[in-house]
Formats: sequence, C-alpha cells, structure tokens
Amino acid sequence: MELLKTLIDKNGLVFAFLLVGVIMLFSFWFSGKFLRKKIPGVAIAVLIGLWLATFGGEKGISNVPYFAGMALLGGSMLRDFTVVATAMGADLDKIKHAGLAGVVALFVGVIFSFFFGVVIAAAMGYTDVVSLTTIGAGACTYIVGPVTGSALGASSDVIAISIAIGVIKTVVTTIITPLIAKRIGLDNPHSAIVFGGLIGTSSGVTAGLAATDPKLVPYGALTATFYTGLGCLLCPSLFYIILNALV
Repeated sequence: MELLKTLIDKNGLVFAFLLVGVIMLFSFWFSGKFLRKKIPGVAIAVLIGLWLATFGGEKGISNVPYFAGMALLGGSMLRDFTVVATAMGADLDKIKHAGLAGVVALFVGVIFSFFFGVVIAAAMGYTDVVSLTTIGAGACTYIVGPVTGSALGASSDVIAISIAIGVIKTVVTTIITPLIAKRIGLDNPHSAIVFGGLIGTSSGVTAGLAATDPKLVPYGALTATFYTGLGCLLCPSLFYIILNALV
C-alpha cells in the first residue's frame, strides 16, 4: 500500500485519467446493459462525478491525497485546452452562415436568463436592486454573477447565491443536452451555434455537446464564450439601470 501511494503521488494526473476512464467505461456499460442507452453513458458519468465531488470538502475528491490529480484534470486549464483543440475541426464558412442567428440567440439568451433570475430572486424575498441584479446575472452564468455583484457592491451571501444558480444551470445543461438533442434538432453546426448563444454557460454547453456529438463542441463553445462577455457587459450596466427604474 505504501508503494502504491508513492506511485500515485508521483503520477497523480495519470491516475486521474485512469479513474475517469474507468468511470466512463462503467457508465457506458451500465447505459447499454440496463437502460438500453435511453440515458447516455456520459450523463451517467456526470452524475457519478457529481456524487464523487461531495467527498473531500471544499475542493471535492481532489482533497483526498490519492485523488489529488483530479484538481488539475478537472481544472479550467485542461477544460479550455480541450475546447481549443476541438476548434481544429470547425468550419469557418458554417460559422459565418449562422452569424445573424448566433447574435440574435446571444441577446435573447442573456435577456431571458437575467430576468428569469430576477424573478427567482424576487420569489426568494429580495427586493433591493443590487441583489436582484446580481442573482439575475448569476442565472446567466456563474461567472457573470460574481462579476456583477462585485461591480455593484453586493453582499457575499448574494454573490454566493448567484454562483450557485449558475452552477445548477451548468449541471442541468450538461445532463439534459444529450437527452433532448434529437428532439430539438441539435445535430448540426448552425443549431449548435444558436444553442450556445441561448444557453450560454460554457462548461455546460461544452460538456453537453461533447456528449451529443464532439464535432459540435467548437460551434456551441464559440457563442457560449461571447455570452459570458455580453452578460458581464450588460448586467451591471444597462440591466441594472432598467431594474433601478422599475423597482
């Protein structure tokens, strides 16, 4: 056991890849054997990952010494690297073709998510404009929420709620996307661009499209990335002014 611990300590990232590989193998086997592939194996793997994340405290399973390599494997650096790597298969002509639809989807997605979040905040009992705006921004993404809250001087509790809402949106997007992809016609670059603009959460859109069809990832990630930037621009400025006039 001491030899095994030393080996894992020196090869933490490799062991993390092995662990994820075993989880994926089990998930696809379980999906095919017991669920007739009605629930994709990737979705099952995500659920297992979320369950494992409850162990170890603040940083999840990576706090356990044997699984320290998960901190690097599950970090933003490798996530963004995989998104950039998939961009090699993107067709520029298809991106240009969906340009107008992508722009419209961006604005519709940000506006709808923000005001939906405001409704949730109001239902939770918040009445001040700063809190409403911050939680509404969190419904866009878990990045837009804290950026907006910091800009407006929101309390740490409100900022935490905005992050939580964004994380829930990411998780739901990851799991639901492969389940509904065929029903909503999410099977081509044009629809992936629109989908990324409407949903916006880069992590959720990327993971969901990867589970649906890896070739669609760069198209959805493109507009999802712009979504975060647009939300950070509009939420603490124009949307705050509009809410301040209404409330």
